[in-house]
Amino acid sequence: MNIRHNLALRQKLAAEYVLGTLKGGARRRYEGWMHNDADLRNITAEWQQRLAPMAEFAGDVQAPKSVWRGIERRLNLKAAPGSGWQAWISDNLSFWRGLGVVSTGLAAVLMVLVLSKTGVEPPSINYVATLTDEKAQNALVVTADTRNHALDVRVINSAQVAADKSLHLWAVPKSGNPRSLGVLADKRGHFVLAENAISADVAVLAVTLEPKGGSPDPNGPTGPILYKGNWVRL
Repeated sequence: MNIRHNLALRQKLAAEYVLGTLKGGARRRYEGWMHNDADLRNITAEWQQRLAPMAEFAGDVQAPKSVWRGIERRLNLKAAPGSGWQAWISDNLSFWRGLGVVSTGLAAVLMVLVLSKTGVEPPSINYVATLTDEKAQNALVVTADTRNHALDVRVINSAQVAADKSLHLWAVPKSGNPRSLGVLADKRGHFVLAENAISADVAVLAVTLEPKGGSPDPNGPTGPILYKGNWVRL
């Protein structure tokens, strides 16, 4: 599939990728396209900037049956068992539900505007990463505010961590040892942004499972990698 000149499709796929509704082979194929397409990476980063920081406020919401009856009525569709439109909705349900996050994103934009009007300086997000597990499921969102030297980690969905273990965040350079960015407490973290976290040789962030308090090895992680994702400059 050639999506280079299909702007609408590029925007849709980027939104689905950030929302986490683009899965399996389709997600891996999209990541391959991003590797060779700088403009597609920029589009994806824009969607990450709009949606990812708000993920912690967007819980799962089950749409009432009346919503689907309303859709059926407006489209003059019959709710016959096994009908084609029902299968289509079922296949795409995750995307429609995911678009609910957009309304939260719009609320965030309004909040930034209000902060600007009241003289309160809103955060300036310069870097963002969406870390996923081995099944390409979104787990954490990491954002960096270089103006205020702040690094923020929000856990969207992660495995239960034993009481004697900790999640340790790392910046992974192209060469050399991973650099510790901090140990997550209570499934989140607020850290001072270190310069080596945003240096030009860092393209990936990763989270490992370590003993309580973080890796005992000053040279790098000792436990398995649970989550990883591209560190994108906006």
